[in-house]
Amino acid sequence: MGKKSSLKAGNVKSALKTIGLEFTRPERRQMIAALDEQIVAAKALRQVRFPNDLTPAQRFDPRLPGFEMPKVKDGVTLPKGKAKLPHAEADIAFAPLPHLAQWIASGQITSRRLTEIYLDRIARFAPDLFCFATVMAEAALAEAEARDAETAKGRNRGPLHGLPYGLKDLFDTKGVRTGWGAEPYAGRVHEGDASIVTRLREAGAVLIGKTSVGALAYGDKWYGGVSRNPWNPAEGSSGSSAGSASAVAAGLCAFAIGTETLGSIVSPSERCGATGLRPTFGRISRAGGMALCWSLDKVGPIARGVADCALVAEALVGADPADRDSLSAPFGANLARAPKGLRVGYLKGAIETARPGLKSAEEAAQPGIGAALSAFAEMGLVPKEVTLPDLPYESLNNVVLAEAAAAFEELTLSDRDDELGWQDDAAWPNLFRAAHLLSAVDHVQLDRLRTRVMQALDALFSEIDVLVGPPFAGPMLIASNFTGHPCLHLRAGFTDEKTRAGGTLSVGGNKAPGAAKGKFRVPHGVSLWASLYREDRLLEVGQALEKALGVAAERPKGL
Repeated sequence: MGKKSSLKAGNVKSALKTIGLEFTRPERRQMIAALDEQIVAAKALRQVRFPNDLTPAQRFDPRLPGFEMPKVKDGVTLPKGKAKLPHAEADIAFAPLPHLAQWIASGQITSRRLTEIYLDRIARFAPDLFCFATVMAEAALAEAEARDAETAKGRNRGPLHGLPYGLKDLFDTKGVRTGWGAEPYAGRVHEGDASIVTRLREAGAVLIGKTSVGALAYGDKWYGGVSRNPWNPAEGSSGSSAGSASAVAAGLCAFAIGTETLGSIVSPSERCGATGLRPTFGRISRAGGMALCWSLDKVGPIARGVADCALVAEALVGADPADRDSLSAPFGANLARAPKGLRVGYLKGAIETARPGLKSAEEAAQPGIGAALSAFAEMGLVPKEVTLPDLPYESLNNVVLAEAAAAFEELTLSDRDDELGWQDDAAWPNLFRAAHLLSAVDHVQLDRLRTRVMQALDALFSEIDVLVGPPFAGPMLIASNFTGHPCLHLRAGFTDEKTRAGGTLSVGGNKAPGAAKGKFRVPHGVSLWASLYREDRLLEVGQALEKALGVAAERPKGL
């Protein structure tokens, strides 16, 4: 006789209820033998320990059958012109990358001096903003001196030569702690560098420190506190690229690196008034970075302007054997020309829902999407209304939960998830546990839904070249992350508002660090989307929009 099952039809009924299914009692009783076998297999599987960097056999490819790689000319072309080196250190710190590169190449400022300026600002402002997990002052100064020695010999590695940057603390740095923002990993030190660290070093950039990250790439709360918004430090900076956006907006580094699975570049860029580029899935290697969701994780720059993002991305794109989802594709943009003949669209209903609760669509649209639409009209690019099919886009979020729970299953099953500081209903510990009850069949169906969404966006971008909209209105934040389409987010304007509740724009984010009286200057931005591998269109349109709006240079008060 076989071993008697501990399961009963009532157990099966309760289990089915957790995933919204009902079967008859005879059907439930018949399921028991199969479920016993599934449980044995699952328990055996859980005895295997998988390192975070072990990727699943199944891979995501954003290209549908029949896809043809667009013909884009490699290289970023910048507008001509020279800028004079300012006297004030703050003016230097907030200068755009093309100016910083020009001053270093011409010898007007050394990399060491620029690094010292940023280190001094980090010492003064970072403690209140909680935006750096580790400051690498000694190593940064040594790197800066090495770049200066090369400059003295007539060698310049490119537009990032000698520029100090912040690295999201998800990426390994040899001999330096990479704690992923999470208490169980706070002492984690790896023996090698992530691929992007190597590429940025080869491009001449100077690593000044590791920027804070919401624990395990979610939100703005980490073991050092809550990363703050420089425009109002009573608010969180949003996440999970929390420290990168905060540090850039506060003028603590020339640029920073972020990652996005489901809004982690766009959301903190919106909150902090930064510019963020989320490239097409696979554009930039993730090797040496913490994996949250293998089929969704993307790497991109966060900076103070469109041209800055273009220059950083140019140094990072390309295939990497260590990341089998990465590939080589042409990358470039001509930021010196005005975009002409491009078809710009906006989603039906997106404007009205941009800022709910206001009296009219026109009022709700300002100062973000409304200002952008007006600017486009003046450029001769008159946006047209477009639609996406009615699909359950938010259901796709369960893919994130399943992959993330698998990536950190050992943390859950060992009970070390109890060490994480954030334990609310919407925090990872609870979500990881709940994800174990997701249906495998539903997961496959979600993958098929993902294909349907890919087809929908492919059809959308056959009608238009660039889509513009508020970052969180409509389905585009979710849809484009799951299809792998690129997104550029940039500042569009300001309002004066009281401290906002929530402290973060992440789904289920942390509470605000504290209340503050009065009103604060609040940046608002817009997002641009384009078809796969057409970052050139995003950057060219974004550059023209940034110039037309004229708000990119404003700084947080007191910084």
